[in-house]
Amino acid sequence: MVPHLKTALSGPLLALERRFLEFSAPIEQWLRGQWQEHCPPFYASCDLRNAGFKLAPVDTNLFPGGFNNLNPAFLPLCVHAAMSAVERFCPSACKLLLIPENHTRNLYYLQNVAQLAAILAQTGLEVRIGSLLPDLAVPRKIELPLGGSILLEPLTRHGERLGLADFNPCAILLNNDLSGGLPALLAGTSDQVILPPLHAGWFVRRKSRHFAAYDQVSREFADLLDIDPWLIAPDFVACGALDFQTRQGEAALAEAVSGVLEKTRRKYREYGIDETPYAVIKADAGTYGMGVMTVRDASAVLGLSRRERNKMSVIKEGQAVSEVIVQEGVPTFETVRDAVAEPVVYLFDRFVVGGFYRVHTTRGKHENLNSPGMKFEPLAFETGCNLPDCRDNPDAPPNRFYAYGVIARLASLAAALELEATAPAGVEAQAAAPCLAEAA
Repeated sequence: MVPHLKTALSGPLLALERRFLEFSAPIEQWLRGQWQEHCPPFYASCDLRNAGFKLAPVDTNLFPGGFNNLNPAFLPLCVHAAMSAVERFCPSACKLLLIPENHTRNLYYLQNVAQLAAILAQTGLEVRIGSLLPDLAVPRKIELPLGGSILLEPLTRHGERLGLADFNPCAILLNNDLSGGLPALLAGTSDQVILPPLHAGWFVRRKSRHFAAYDQVSREFADLLDIDPWLIAPDFVACGALDFQTRQGEAALAEAVSGVLEKTRRKYREYGIDETPYAVIKADAGTYGMGVMTVRDASAVLGLSRRERNKMSVIKEGQAVSEVIVQEGVPTFETVRDAVAEPVVYLFDRFVVGGFYRVHTTRGKHENLNSPGMKFEPLAFETGCNLPDCRDNPDAPPNRFYAYGVIARLASLAAALELEATAPAGVEAQAAAPCLAEAA
């Protein structure tokens, strides 16, 4: 399936994609050099927006769900890339403990956990699933909607090592973004590699820091291709000291929105783009599309209704929002069967392993698609994101998807820089060290 792209036959994006094809060799060389200097995240997913005049990431998730939505044909690629990631972080690993989110009713999320466990098992690891559910005293088997089941087991702590009652792993993979903070069970562990590192959790991580790192990466990359970095990067401003319930910080938020909108207007005039600029306000920490609103005028954030303030004031795990990122809105011009869509690209280590389209039938091209009612097109990418065909047109599927893969890898590189900058003392050495043998 190839999505219908309204701007497929005209507009500067084709010039950008053509640039990617012309520079594919220097691009791959540059990225290879970057990965020698910076350690990529174990895995990640990147939400992209293709506006027809701009192609940019709008979110990068370091605890990706949705592996069940990938094209099954890409399973061998996932396994090989995951094997590379395991060898990088824990080359002697034989047992891995997977810790998911505390979802038991969201069966599609658990289908993702099962698929992720299956991928990791194919790398030669013994994989079991340990849950942080506070009321889980004995193993719980959950039947999955597409067949099969998943076994959630209670975590145990043996000194400074985390495991299960009869399972002592040397590596721990989190598929839990730690929005609610650092669980006591995970604090103070040693002699075990934890992936991603704990400081990748939302109790530390901020979207504004990620996009500051991405801004640095996009500028260096744009110099390589001699393009305007704005074509691949959204403008943004961080805004803190907010309390949506008491309206504290509304004026500063309005000023931030005004600044982002004015910069976007100038760029639209420069490129002759006939669009109305908009901004997206997001909680600076958190995911699941919570704490997000779209505005087209700075005055929209002054005097928010109670419903709007309630929506923005609390995110996942009941965490209060006091910091936001005001991000340039990048409209999506992609559709799948006449529904608005955006690509989501998945990576293990430095490798693109596929993706899908997030589709929403009741949302517009300027709106957040990560919201109730969204659907996924699991067979979206029939061709890989890393196999361009320079003999074909720039808008041919493998070439368009190559451009998506390049941008996703830039976002992954930004995440690597972000994690380096926020790493506590000793974390980098731990990540680079070989796995220690199991405790007796």
